[in-house]
Amino acid sequence: MTILNLLDYTGVAVFAATGALAASRKQLDIIGFLFLASITGIGGGTLRDLVLGLTPVFWVREHVYLLICAVVAVLIFFTANRLESRYRWLLWLDAAGLALFSVMGAAIGLSATSSPAVAIVTGVLTATFGGVLRDLLSGEQSVLMRREIYVTAALLGAGAYVLAIRLDVAGAAASILAFAVAFTIRGGALRFGWRLPSYRHKRGRPPHNSS
Repeated sequence: MTILNLLDYTGVAVFAATGALAASRKQLDIIGFLFLASITGIGGGTLRDLVLGLTPVFWVREHVYLLICAVVAVLIFFTANRLESRYRWLLWLDAAGLALFSVMGAAIGLSATSSPAVAIVTGVLTATFGGVLRDLLSGEQSVLMRREIYVTAALLGAGAYVLAIRLDVAGAAASILAFAVAFTIRGGALRFGWRLPSYRHKRGRPPHNSS
């Protein structure tokens, strides 16, 4: 098993856990847990493969991804009540999943196209789309609507991976470095409220009265 395979399996498991935790917050049944865990775990990778034309998509080629989502969903269904703050767990697991998938998405995009720009885009899509679907379907506030840095962390993580590979850094070292970049930035945003400057509405100029 390569480092990228390990990252992929771990990322799916971590994101599936956040989907199952969202289901627990809404007090859904086991089918709801399975659905949200699967959508969150494989959603970003599915969009990535469709964009890159890699069909059938990864979880159709390898059913183990569906099994990972199902196992995680069942585990969370029976253990979520033991967690003191499920939303806090959701956010931190989401940060880990985002970091993992920003690397995985960039690696697959770079392998499929050899384009650094495309690799960074697929890294961002893989890292964020599953969480967006989870929040939309569970009725939670979207991670995109929160003021803390989110997409930027995925962007910088994917960018760090692409840059490291272009500098001939070994794949495993590049993956670890990029994961650290994305997780540190997203973790700092959660812990310290890091954010980018927001748009501030300014009143327009008063109409000019010509004589």
